[in-house]
Amino acid sequence: MESQRILQDRITEHLIVEKRGAAGWITFNDPARHNAVSFAMWEGIPLALQALAEDPAIRVVVLSGAGERAFVSGANISQFDTLRSGEEAVQAYERVAEAAQLALYDYDKPTIARIRGYCIGGGLNIALCCDLRLASEDSSFAIPAGKLGLGYRMTAIRNLVTAAGPARALEIFLTAARYSAAEAVHLGLLHKVVPAGELDLALQTYIDQIGANAPLTLMAGKKMIRQMQQLGPQVDMQAMTDLVLACFESNDYREGRRAFAEKRAPVFTGT
Repeated sequence: MESQRILQDRITEHLIVEKRGAAGWITFNDPARHNAVSFAMWEGIPLALQALAEDPAIRVVVLSGAGERAFVSGANISQFDTLRSGEEAVQAYERVAEAAQLALYDYDKPTIARIRGYCIGGGLNIALCCDLRLASEDSSFAIPAGKLGLGYRMTAIRNLVTAAGPARALEIFLTAARYSAAEAVHLGLLHKVVPAGELDLALQTYIDQIGANAPLTLMAGKKMIRQMQQLGPQVDMQAMTDLVLACFESNDYREGRRAFAEKRAPVFTGT
């Protein structure tokens, strides 16, 4: 199938945006860092989604990771000392990352996460913002926020609870455990798991099924389902944001970053 790449002059080279027939593709393209999402990649996601939204020939959008080792391994931790340290920097980073994830979550067209390899932290939340999640058997999943001491925003928690339910969401979040694809589908994080060699065939089946359906009907149904998943007015979002920012201002967050850089287990104190 012929592929047309777009937006090369407008967004980072670590985000590849293509039109492949009736499917748009957004590929996280930094395999040397297991496709960890940089600030520039967060900035590029809404632009990519908008460009694909404007093409009526595109019926579904696929998100994937370059190479065979990772979908997205989380946020680019090498940028944390400069972009996620200090209240103003943290708030700026959170605004951009949140805008990218909300653009995906609220997107009109159907979205599919094509997962092979690591799907960790912010990468798992990106997948949970998609409508369908398809993974190869050799993929793995985790939310290691607790091992780093960082704050995990309310909308990301909402996505986790929506997929896994409150009880399993608590297990996933509190243990920060790593799960296989077979375990992840049991937990509700995935719709389908297939052998790596069958991943693209299963993906094409989804693309064909979605492409055969009426776009306005799918959009209407998707919007209704998303409305049912919205956080209620009784949720104090400012209080939840303050909790996240407090994590980023803590000694534990500084210790988590140091321990990660030094490749050792962190020693957290709760301060």
